[in-house]
Amino acid sequence: MSIQRRKFSKEFKIQIIHEIENGTPVAQLSRQHEIQESLIHKWRKQYQQNPANAFSGNGKISTQEARIAQLERMLGKLYLEKEFLKKTVEHLEMLRSQKN
Repeated sequence: MSIQRRKFSKEFKIQIIHEIENGTPVAQLSRQHEIQESLIHKWRKQYQQNPANAFSGNGKISTQEARIAQLERMLGKLYLEKEFLKKTVEHLEMLRSQKN
């Protein structure tokens, strides 16, 4: 099984850096976008060293695509939580009916 690496657009990376400059904590951005803090720090350092040529690679994922991927992960997590809660309720109802 191979792990697919996510690629981020230059615009997305700059957006993250601007959010940091506007006071958003790196830890919050890391959780929000599911990106390692070390990667965010790396982007910030690259941008500070040479803003004009930072992120000249070919990041292929747009901000909207990154958001869609984030929402899909959240949806999957919510689905699993819903199934767990449904089974828990069924189990509790079974226990309650056995008492009566």
